[in-house]
Amino acid sequence: MKKFLILITLIFSCFNIQAQDKLLPEGFVYLHQIIPGIKLDIRYAGEHNFLGKPVRGYNRPIAILSRPAAEALIKVQDELIEQGLCLKIFDTYRPQMAVDHFVAWARDPSDTLAKQEFYPDVPKSELFQRGYISSKSGHSRGSTVDLTIINAETGKELDMGSSYDFFGNISHHDSEQITTKQKTNRTLLKNLMSKHGFHPYPEEWWHYSLHGEPYPETYFDFPVE
Repeated sequence: MKKFLILITLIFSCFNIQAQDKLLPEGFVYLHQIIPGIKLDIRYAGEHNFLGKPVRGYNRPIAILSRPAAEALIKVQDELIEQGLCLKIFDTYRPQMAVDHFVAWARDPSDTLAKQEFYPDVPKSELFQRGYISSKSGHSRGSTVDLTIINAETGKELDMGSSYDFFGNISHHDSEQITTKQKTNRTLLKNLMSKHGFHPYPEEWWHYSLHGEPYPETYFDFPVE
C-alpha cells in the first residue's frame, strides 16, 4: 500500500509539472519532457547559489534547452544508465535578465552573503577580471548546460573535487589540486559529453556547450517557467 501511494504521488507530481509548463519559443524544450526522470537541482531558482538568493528570471526550478542540445543529452544519459549512473542538472538555458542580475550583484561590494561557500579565496572586486562574471553568457543561447553525475540508486553525486559553481583553480579541468579518483570522475563526464557533441569550458568542470549550437548569436531573455 505504501509503495502504491508513493507511485501515485510521483505520477501526480509529474502531471502537476506538465500542467504548469508554458509554451516555449520554437526550438526549445523542457528537459523533463525529453528525458523523463532527469534529476534537477536548479540552484538559481532558490537560495543555494553564489548570490545566496533567487536569481531574476528563474520562476520555476526547471530546465530548458534547445532541442538539439536536449537530444544529445539523452545519449549521454543512456550511456550512464548502463553503468548505474545518471545526470544531475544544475543549470541549462539562462535568461539575459539573470545574467544582468549577476552583473549588478558583482558590482555591489557589500553583498557577500554566500562568499564563504562559493568564492572564499577570490576578492569580489576581481570576479569580472577573472572571468567568473560576464555581461553575456553562453547559457542564454540555449545550448549550454551545467551538470554532474550521480549514483542512480542513491542519488549521491560523484566526487568531482569541488562543488558546483565554486570560483577557484580547483574547478578547472586541468587542476592539479584534485585526487586521481576525482580526475577519473571528471574525465568520465568529459569523455561522454565530448562523445555526444559537447565541448567543455576549461575553467569549470561542470560547464558544457553543444558544438554547432542552433542559436550562436542570439541571447534569449524569456523567463524560466
